[in-house]
Amino acid sequence: MKGRIICCVVLGLLAGNLVCVWAQDNPAAAWKPVETALGRSGQMQPGDVYKFALPRRDMKVVKDGVTVAPGLALGSWLAFKKMGNEAMVMGDLVLTEDEIEPVMLKLQQNGIEQTSIHNHLLGETPRVIYMHVAGHGDPVVLARSLASALALTKTPFPPTTPPAAAQQTLDLKTSEVEQALGYAGKANGGILQFSVPRMEKISDSGMEVPPAMGTATAINFQPTGQGKAAISGDFVLLATEVNPVVRALRTHGIEVEAMHNHMLFDEPHLYFMHFWANDDAVKLAQGLRAALNETNSQKPQVK
Repeated sequence: MKGRIICCVVLGLLAGNLVCVWAQDNPAAAWKPVETALGRSGQMQPGDVYKFALPRRDMKVVKDGVTVAPGLALGSWLAFKKMGNEAMVMGDLVLTEDEIEPVMLKLQQNGIEQTSIHNHLLGETPRVIYMHVAGHGDPVVLARSLASALALTKTPFPPTTPPAAAQQTLDLKTSEVEQALGYAGKANGGILQFSVPRMEKISDSGMEVPPAMGTATAINFQPTGQGKAAISGDFVLLATEVNPVVRALRTHGIEVEAMHNHMLFDEPHLYFMHFWANDDAVKLAQGLRAALNETNSQKPQVK
């Protein structure tokens, strides 16, 4: 076609015929071999990121009397981004204590690095550990390596037949929460989720890391009845923002559960602060807004 460069991506052989995808017209199609290697379906995200959600629906975790939903704090994920002829992958694997060692060994054997291993919550039962991973190379090889590690866990596969889309009703004053927080959320698996990008360009080992690869502040609300919600997530912070955010959260009755790195060679260097509370949802949104005001994050968009 005149005036347009069309990229043909070889996906493989089907019934002896060479199959090509015009990636310019359908970027997601180029990731089909990665989906096949990982054994799961992903979704295209802003910033040319292809992301896989791997909720630990097999886990039954309780904290402060709240049964933690997968979308609140038990969501493994992997995100791929093409870098020339190769790709980088980053992610967070939600693991039980007995899964940590075999998963780490398998990943190390296959060249997938660990960039952090830690808690996100305090006092949950049973104990949950989060392993952040990173790799560079052929995306299909990376996906096969990650699939071999996931096979050592009880991470469930998605249903072979996806459930019919249904309108999700959250037991929350959603519009009031959004107004108090200043951002629009989305309902996902019974959780109201918010993603607030930072204003800086984030890089790791010289490669840009878009917000969809874990560099945006994540805030999740799980309804707990009578206008209340359990909240969890993580603030993405510069060193100078850490203590102002701690003070803002604690002033508003929100507990700081953990603080640590998620990457090793990020620029600027970031700290990830995990939080928890179970209280009136609008009140908590106001507290989270006060903490966000201490950061160089995307400006509020809901007034």
